[in-house]
Amino acid sequence: MKKVKFEAVAEAVAELCIKSNCVLNDDIKRCFDEYIKIEESEIAVNILNNLKINAEIAEEKMMPICQDTGMAVVFIETGREVYIEGGLLSDAVNEGIRKGYTEGYLRKSVVYDPVIERINTKDNTPAVIHYDIVKGDKLKITVAPKGFGSENMSRIYMLKPSDGREGVIDCVLKTIKEAGPNPCPPMIVGIGLGGNFEYSAYLAKKALLRPVGVNSDKKYLCEIEKEVLEKANKTGIGPQGLGGRTTILWAAAEDYPTHIAGMPVAVNISCHVTRHGEVIL
Repeated sequence: MKKVKFEAVAEAVAELCIKSNCVLNDDIKRCFDEYIKIEESEIAVNILNNLKINAEIAEEKMMPICQDTGMAVVFIETGREVYIEGGLLSDAVNEGIRKGYTEGYLRKSVVYDPVIERINTKDNTPAVIHYDIVKGDKLKITVAPKGFGSENMSRIYMLKPSDGREGVIDCVLKTIKEAGPNPCPPMIVGIGLGGNFEYSAYLAKKALLRPVGVNSDKKYLCEIEKEVLEKANKTGIGPQGLGGRTTILWAAAEDYPTHIAGMPVAVNISCHVTRHGEVIL
């Protein structure tokens, strides 16, 4: 049995909150350079260059890349031989969110009551936490703050099996087109296929963690990713909705078995600041 201290978890989560909000991942930086080379719109090239400069300044000064520092989404892979010493794992994660968002001067955007009073919790807790119990004695923590300019553009579709592959492509492109400039494109698109209503949304969110440029190792998913990328970038939405070839930087799809009578499809839209970082304790 491996013991991991409550304080170690909280400290790790706090650091990930700050770093993921201030440092753009290298895979996205490389993607900017690739699209700048092929972009035909002068306005789009200027926007992409400005996004690069913004990310460089944020990293240099350790300031948020975007003012919306998101609601914290945390993916936990905990080995069954791991024991959290000093408290509950969920409490440690939320303590880390509280610490990171306070000490990192990150905007606190979470409200207690989602409908009527909407009073701010003042520390960006609670996080949305997904748990996966695995073999071994390692604790893997992934923090993925998600802004709601893009989250609000996400959709779930309960398709019929007869809708098939074309139905999947159509609803993903429909979501991208309806999102338009609202999620501050260029976007990154997570696609969740299968499971049930809620699990497809989880898959779409998890898909956003995959590095930009890495396709699924499942042939049919890889083909869907490539087709969505190609067709989305022909919509003409472009960076910040001002036209161009760069509407999305990447599309990633994950799947899971589903019921014979259904075909759930979730589309999780993210802006180019698809923030996430991980640590293994």
